[in-house]
Amino acid sequence: QVQLVESGGGLVQAGGSLRLSCAASGKMSTIRTMGWYRQAPGKQRELVATMTNSGIINYADSVKGRFTISRDNAKNTVYLQMNSLKPEDTAVYYCNAINRWSNYADWGQGTQVTVSS
Repeated sequence: QVQLVESGGGLVQAGGSLRLSCAASGKMSTIRTMGWYRQAPGKQRELVATMTNSGIINYADSVKGRFTISRDNAKNTVYLQMNSLKPEDTAVYYCNAINRWSNYADWGQGTQVTVSS
């Protein structure tokens, strides 16, 4: 099992930037993929960006060109750099880690991102 702690959320004006961090601990060797998801009020949780151990990256179409996922293996931390933020990016952002053997997903507690117009 892996423990995940997100940080870096907050309130920002449209067009602004934020960087989210996800610090992971536990059985790091079991992780295949880490990623970011978000859930806006009244909506389902959706994928934002993921990165595999081999460096394969996937972005939701809605964030391509604006968000960048990166990983610091020495710090066991995944980042999400969010630029050109829009009000529709407002959501709780969650970090997750998928187990390479079972596909089980561990989740963080989430961090709120609010973009004002």
